[in-house]
Amino acid sequence: MKKFNGVIFDMDGLLFDTETIYYETQQVAADQFGLPFDKNIYNRYIGISDEEVWEDLHKVYAQHGKEVVNAFIEKSWGDAKELFFAGKVELKPGVIELLDYLTEQEIPKIVASSNVRSVIESLLEHAQIRDYFVDIVSADDVSYAKPDPEIFLNALGKLGTDAAKTLVLEDSKNGILAANSANIPVIMVPDLIPPTEELAEKTLEVLPSLHEVITYLKN
Repeated sequence: MKKFNGVIFDMDGLLFDTETIYYETQQVAADQFGLPFDKNIYNRYIGISDEEVWEDLHKVYAQHGKEVVNAFIEKSWGDAKELFFAGKVELKPGVIELLDYLTEQEIPKIVASSNVRSVIESLLEHAQIRDYFVDIVSADDVSYAKPDPEIFLNALGKLGTDAAKTLVLEDSKNGILAANSANIPVIMVPDLIPPTEELAEKTLEVLPSLHEVITYLKN
């Protein structure tokens, strides 16, 4: 077995199928407000902080006016969070199996997500997986979003493990870059966007689901 002393989990697109909900609520809101929007536009913002996304949306849709863009943001993000707080989000394949395996191996786990703490806590509680994790690091706890390494360095400090003996599990480009900057080994489990060859070279492995992470750790 490959020995790691701690595992850092991203959340959106890694533990939960939240990206699909974000896209669907944004598409509905964009159609409502007459904004040209599709999945390709949405995919540009995966792994980027909300504040950066909102700032860029104001630039992209500047001709539609600030009030319309603000209404689009409020509607789409509000509808998504309503679904999150209601627990209407599916776990990604292999989550429970991997968490159980790591627990059996007595390997501590922590969530390091660019989402806000209230959403993270709600999703984990609804899915009944909160107790698997020793702690949470959220957007509320850092000054800089991924690809800055701050969130992973914060998580590393809470785990109390060495970077070289800790594993990050991520689905997005900015998450991979943040793990690299923190000098923490990372496995990518892609969600909506497959990695480029250049990005894949920055990972230990690119695996299709969390089920394969168990196999990787056992071998």
